[in-house]
Amino acid sequence: MKKLFAIVAVMGMMTFGLTQSVIAQEEAAASTEVVDSAAVDSAAVQEAPVAEEAPVVEEVEGGMHKTLKTKFIEGDAGFMSLVAIALVIGLAFCIERIIYLSLAEVNTKKLMAKLEEALSKGDVEGAKTICRNTRGPVASICYQGLMRIDEGLDVVERSVVSYGGVQSAYLEKGCSWITLFIAMSPSLGFLGTVIGMVQAFDAIEAAGDISPTVVAGGMKVALITTIFGIVAALILQVFYNYILSKIEGLTSDMEDSSITLLDLIMKYNLKK
Repeated sequence: MKKLFAIVAVMGMMTFGLTQSVIAQEEAAASTEVVDSAAVDSAAVQEAPVAEEAPVVEEVEGGMHKTLKTKFIEGDAGFMSLVAIALVIGLAFCIERIIYLSLAEVNTKKLMAKLEEALSKGDVEGAKTICRNTRGPVASICYQGLMRIDEGLDVVERSVVSYGGVQSAYLEKGCSWITLFIAMSPSLGFLGTVIGMVQAFDAIEAAGDISPTVVAGGMKVALITTIFGIVAALILQVFYNYILSKIEGLTSDMEDSSITLLDLIMKYNLKK
């Protein structure tokens, strides 16, 4: 968990730094445009008699990165950073869960075959060693059942069921935070929509006119923030569904392995 918080802190700092850099670039670009326009006006006054056509130079677009940065600035970089931070923190929780669930997956058929071989020889300690040396919730559940192998099948079953619930809780740990950021991302986008509409009405009130030019700025902020919020929620939702599918697969393996373990323990007790 400490590693997760460290990752979230680093990613949040990177996002904040990127936002400040974008704001600084926006201010610098605005000041540069003012200076350039003044210089162009003075040059035009001095060279008015000569009217030569300058060659048209087509600027090469910066691709998707430049487009995203431009839209990020147009959507109010200070407010858009909230959506970006929600996306980054949500992705951090998703990555942590995916790594944890990937490490929890084992070949359950191979594990149960080894346990069956050990129990068929009456080697309970060997079966426990196999479980201790295998990672994942399936091996942990089997180990808890083997610890009570001499206390009766009912005790083993209750132990396996109880510990299976504990392991299921471990698998779902942190998923509530992912759902929180899935809900927050579009909500922040809709909040940006409301703020953009307020800005548009303020512009109308100040200008005393309802022309498209007056309201375009506020409407652009409203639409861009909504788009970014929905996109962030969609990205997190895809990761969340993938995590749920891995949890369902592990839970199914745990149930199947528990039934197989009870059968193996019953056969072991009958041999005794």
